[in-house]
Amino acid sequence: MDLENEFDEIAIQNLIPEHLRQGSVADFLSRLNEFDDEFQNVKQNQEPNHVLRYVGDLHGNLSQTQTSRLEVKLVSVPKESALGQVKGANSIFEIYTESYGNHPIVIQGAGAGAAVTARGIFGDILRLVERDRN
Repeated sequence: MDLENEFDEIAIQNLIPEHLRQGSVADFLSRLNEFDDEFQNVKQNQEPNHVLRYVGDLHGNLSQTQTSRLEVKLVSVPKESALGQVKGANSIFEIYTESYGNHPIVIQGAGAGAAVTARGIFGDILRLVERDRN
């Protein structure tokens, strides 16, 4: 993919309201209940049998850096989908291609910290690319 992006080029939906981003961790934790109404509203407005997931999304024409887009956002997905079934610290990557259409290639496993997870996923992606070339 050969993408080179800076952190400020990623569109991130921050789940923490602006007024709670300053101060100590203790202050933040003591005010967590201020989120309840907002997230309860989000849950009530989602489709039946859906769950919320905070996801990273890379899309667009990935062969052209100018048209690829990186986002991190809260989404509502079907509970029975691969993404909807992710539990705890597990990680999942869904790779959509023209060849497979609406049926993504799924890479899933236990989350083991950022470095280990990144190394494992990078290795999996390299193997997929190599297999696709042959």
